[in-house]
Amino acid sequence: MSAVLDYPVPRTDQNRENTWVNRLLNGEDSSPEYQELKFTLHRNLLDRIDLEALSSMAGERVRAIVRAAVAKLVEEEKTPLSLVEKDRIIEQVLDEVFGLGPLEPLLQDSTISDILVTTPHLVYVERAGKLYRTPVQFKDDGHLLRIIEKIVSRVGRRVDESSPMVDARLPDGSRVNAVVAPVAVDGPLLCIRRFGRHALRIEDLVAKLALTEGMAELLKGCVKARLNILISGGTGSGKTTLLNAVSSYIPEDERIITIEDAAELRLQQTHVARLESRPPNVEGLGAVTIRQLVVNSLRMRPDRIIVGEVRGEEALDMLQAMNTGHDGSLTTLHANTPRDALGRLEVMVGMGNANMGVRAIRQQIASAVDLFIQTSRFSDGTRRVTHITEVVGMEQDIISLQDVFLFEKTGIAESGKVLGRFRATGIRPKFYERLRTSGITLPTQLFQTVVEIV
Repeated sequence: MSAVLDYPVPRTDQNRENTWVNRLLNGEDSSPEYQELKFTLHRNLLDRIDLEALSSMAGERVRAIVRAAVAKLVEEEKTPLSLVEKDRIIEQVLDEVFGLGPLEPLLQDSTISDILVTTPHLVYVERAGKLYRTPVQFKDDGHLLRIIEKIVSRVGRRVDESSPMVDARLPDGSRVNAVVAPVAVDGPLLCIRRFGRHALRIEDLVAKLALTEGMAELLKGCVKARLNILISGGTGSGKTTLLNAVSSYIPEDERIITIEDAAELRLQQTHVARLESRPPNVEGLGAVTIRQLVVNSLRMRPDRIIVGEVRGEEALDMLQAMNTGHDGSLTTLHANTPRDALGRLEVMVGMGNANMGVRAIRQQIASAVDLFIQTSRFSDGTRRVTHITEVVGMEQDIISLQDVFLFEKTGIAESGKVLGRFRATGIRPKFYERLRTSGITLPTQLFQTVVEIV
């Protein structure tokens, strides 16, 4: 379990040390009096100007008009404020109007990967795999709920007692999950999964010691040779990041169709058709499931199908697509080991067709999936590829797996860093010949390498 640490405020510029962002993150603006003043200004602003009437104007012009209105309100306020404090409170009122209020300073920090609002007064972030408690606070449950409603309304969704859980995304692509009463016991819950401004390349993952150059070279060959690849791992282990990275090896002249619950894949190719599922409307109608999108994608002349994550009965249609000429497809699922991933896949295929026997399901999997890539997040926050495992075939009623590369943990340094080594098992995979016939030549020494992490 990740430790909760003091939140380190980013100091990228010494001249910005006293800006409102740093002061807020240092907890200097969290007093009840300050919060009440901010909300008084916000209410008075809404009474004084009609934001809907300004909506037809350009964004920067609207912001300038609203800023001028807030500045006038601040000047009229009897509370004594310094020039720095006036500038700061103006920015924070603008964040309430145009942004996500107290969360805006966190959204400006590109090193944060997750923002976790547990209660209005408990906001945590994840940075480099570690959890930190921040001094950021909402005024009360109502304030937090208004921010959640602002997020979900932008994407045409709603959250209330009859529909207390919702998935959405921010304009920058960040994934949002919100839960409200009566499901959330202690007040609204909000989780924001953020993604870097630029998708990590495989070279970046090698530099971060998520895998070795040899492993990256093997994955490059597997994607180009159109092997069907399934990436498995726990929550936050880097599955989507790795999927984005390895998909960069898909040739530019192929048509790719991506299917996701919340669009977060960022492929570099030009010819990409993106599909996203849709939840039911207020009447419980109009839902579009991942399974429907997978079936429909087969009519869209795909060269490759990429499903962001398989969670249920759509696994059957995905396997059937892999087995009917759509080689080179990729997807992810939650599992702790490649063998666990097989078990989960069996269950999900069974959900898609309850009449299929276990042996038939396993035959479908063995003939469709060529490779499992397992990712894990370790106690020091690092994320690594721990298994590259080939699906060999069936032995009687059991699917045979063969590890090609492994990461073996050997200990923990005094600094808390996880030590270990990437090790090739010495076995040349069965698909090696398939790579060779596709014009991809890998040195046999690749399957004998050991790289120590110290």
